[in-house]
Amino acid sequence: MRWNKWIRQVHRWVSVAFTVTVVVAFVALAREEPAVWVSYVPLLPLALLLATGLYLFVLPYAARWRGARAGARGR
Repeated sequence: MRWNKWIRQVHRWVSVAFTVTVVVAFVALAREEPAVWVSYVPLLPLALLLATGLYLFVLPYAARWRGARAGARGR
């Protein structure tokens, strides 16, 4: 269970980092001569959010699948 809590905490902190990078990108792109590379900065936290979010999404289904499998073996 400690692993799941760790992933959940990482997901929360990465969501904060993603929000900050999006705000920074919007501010940087609103300048007169925007640096286009700034628009790519939020992609790293977004990729991490995707990975951790998919893991957290699959957790309940995996628990049910493991529970059904263990129940079938116990009979």
